[in-house]
Amino acid sequence: MSDHHVYKKVEIVGSSRTGIEDAIENALAECSKSVDNVEWFEVTETRGHVVDGKVAHYQVVLKVGFRIQGS
Repeated sequence: MSDHHVYKKVEIVGSSRTGIEDAIENALAECSKSVDNVEWFEVTETRGHVVDGKVAHYQVVLKVGFRIQGS
């Protein structure tokens, strides 16, 4: 066990037809399938796709932090 932690950040984009929170959850669930030690996230952008005057998809851009193994 180390007495310090080192992190790396990646940027991902999640989407959902139902809302921003679902877009975040979808993005984190998929990211966690291939990235170990995910520990935090920040939403850097929020946007959406409009069809016929209505929201068709919500999109969020996330910066996801994960701890480098062994740190």
